[in-house]
Amino acid sequence: MNRYKRSWPWHLLTALILFVLAAGLWVATKKIDYTWRWNRVPQYFMYQDETLVPSPFDGRVVTVAHSGGSAHIKIESDKGETKTLKVESDSLKVSESEEVYDGDYLGSVSEWHVGPLTAGLWTTLWISAAASVIGMIIGLITGLCRISQNPTLRNLAIYYIELIRGTPLLVQLFIFYFFLGTVLDISRIVAGVSALAIFAGAYVAEIIRAGIQSIAKGQMEAARSLGMNVPQAMIHIILPQAFKRILPPLAGQFISLIKDSSLVSVIAITDLTKSGREVITSTFATFEIWFVVAALYLLLTSGLSQVIAWVERRLSVSD
Repeated sequence: MNRYKRSWPWHLLTALILFVLAAGLWVATKKIDYTWRWNRVPQYFMYQDETLVPSPFDGRVVTVAHSGGSAHIKIESDKGETKTLKVESDSLKVSESEEVYDGDYLGSVSEWHVGPLTAGLWTTLWISAAASVIGMIIGLITGLCRISQNPTLRNLAIYYIELIRGTPLLVQLFIFYFFLGTVLDISRIVAGVSALAIFAGAYVAEIIRAGIQSIAKGQMEAARSLGMNVPQAMIHIILPQAFKRILPPLAGQFISLIKDSSLVSVIAITDLTKSGREVITSTFATFEIWFVVAALYLLLTSGLSQVIAWVERRLSVSD
């Protein structure tokens, strides 16, 4: 109770600062000549569209049965073949015993379709997930090579890490897509995921190296004294301890990877950022769409942060 009494003024100050920031943003938007169209945003997540239903062949309408707002049309071809099609009752264009021909529209059905923002969000999600998994594998292998006693493995790991960390991701994407994509005949999706994975792998390698080197050398010596070889000691003793220590920086790296994935839009991958640009070109709702895109990226990164926090809590219980 005393702790709450001491902290409530600070919570009040936090709320006041957030209110001032929100008020400042509201005042700033009032000073620009812009008409907000938030009501147009939901249709770019999911939208309902009518699909015309054509006749599959020349024939005759045998029966039209209505049920629950839908009409079931039974058509019989000249060869005796029958087929039943479903349309909405209020869109029905034929009647019983009417002659129809191949391609004639019998009516329409309303169907829900995925909008561009939802499709772009899914693309961003699976590209980031694939690049994270591959980057983790690359980083683990490179991190182990980085501390290897073999000079060749160690030097190759150092060259890879310095090369990747010393060049911009955007340049690497262009090299993968325009050069390697042409030479190896790979798609833009493979080029984008590969560039992101290799970029993340260099940073993950240094994180893993630091985590392994933070474990006391006595842990390896104790494992060897129990009869374990170096790989066994690394897998069962060193890496589990190092993983707990490197989890926060790994989470930060993968969160950055989600945001960096927006760069794949420059090689014509329709991710969330590119989908947002395409929507803006057709609606001119610039501010609304970019705010929504930012919120979706925040949703992805916040979700990953919560998962990592949960894993940290579970691991802390075992300590």
